[in-house]
Amino acid sequence: MNLPNIITIVRILLIPVFVVIFLMANSWSYLAAATLFALAAATDWLDGYLARKLNQTTPFGAFIDPVADKLIVVSALVILIAHHNSIWLTLPSLVIIGREIVISALREWMAEMNSSVTIAVSYLGKIKTTLQMVAISILLSYPPVMTSLWVQIGYLMLYLAAVMTLWSMTQYLRAAWPSLRGGLNPKK
Repeated sequence: MNLPNIITIVRILLIPVFVVIFLMANSWSYLAAATLFALAAATDWLDGYLARKLNQTTPFGAFIDPVADKLIVVSALVILIAHHNSIWLTLPSLVIIGREIVISALREWMAEMNSSVTIAVSYLGKIKTTLQMVAISILLSYPPVMTSLWVQIGYLMLYLAAVMTLWSMTQYLRAAWPSLRGGLNPKK
């Protein structure tokens, strides 16, 4: 266990804390939950940076880091969907969650097929993730009042993140398309 992996584990442990605080629905709970979410989102960058800088990349870290990212984003979107009770928040959230399921399934299938197809994280992927994290932080910070400028900004950013999410999924599927068409043999 090294420092980057410990930071990732802490990020996972923050999930139930920010969810419970958010669901308390006190006057302070929105901002407190958003702050914890933002802190967890920032550790996503920090653990990766430290793993590379300290030359402490590990197979466990390569596995757990994307899992932690997906867990925190999906947890936040689920509570926001329930709290906002709006089709306008549900639609981009389902796009984001659906993409995560499709790409996770695709990666698992590709691994079973012995595929060596890999897709590097692009600059636009980093922008997508940043938009997503900022949008969620904003939406966690405020009660779901559609006349609030900040809530409207959060929705807009979430829609932009959803569009970029679809674009990112398209890139993954294009790269995997030759394998999906039957170009690989399953493991024996």
